[in-house]
Amino acid sequence: MEYAATGTTGYPRGVLITFRRQEEKKDMIKRASSAGILVFLVWGAIDYLLHGLLLKPTYEASAHLWRAQSEMNLPLIYLIVVILIVCFVSIYSLLISNKSLSTGIVYGALSGLATGVGVGFGTYIHMPVPLTLAWGWFLGGWLKGVVAGAIVGAIVKPSQGTPNQAL
Repeated sequence: MEYAATGTTGYPRGVLITFRRQEEKKDMIKRASSAGILVFLVWGAIDYLLHGLLLKPTYEASAHLWRAQSEMNLPLIYLIVVILIVCFVSIYSLLISNKSLSTGIVYGALSGLATGVGVGFGTYIHMPVPLTLAWGWFLGGWLKGVVAGAIVGAIVKPSQGTPNQAL
């Protein structure tokens, strides 16, 4: 049986390595969870500013296109947002090996670009929404992606001394 280099633990080397990896994974899960919660809060603030203030007059001018406020399904809205955030944070945590602030921002910008184009202009193609809304949704989606990327890039990274790799 091979023992750790110091010989003080009495545990086989493989047990120590496995223990360290489990601890590193637990730490990354905590960081990813923290990042997800922060993204949720920041996205809520962005949504309030974008939809509740900036685009509100445009929504009011096109009220015939929208459900009444009383018909909005808030639990479903929040479920969708949580699923988006879990997917966003999981892709970064599990699939991106070079974790850094700049990598997170690039990932978020690309993800936000795809989301913004799909939501903003994809909806504009199929529904008679004002072009102002399409641009607002596009820019909002892109901004939310960049901000979420910055958050995961800043928070979801290995502990010091741990190799920078995907889970």
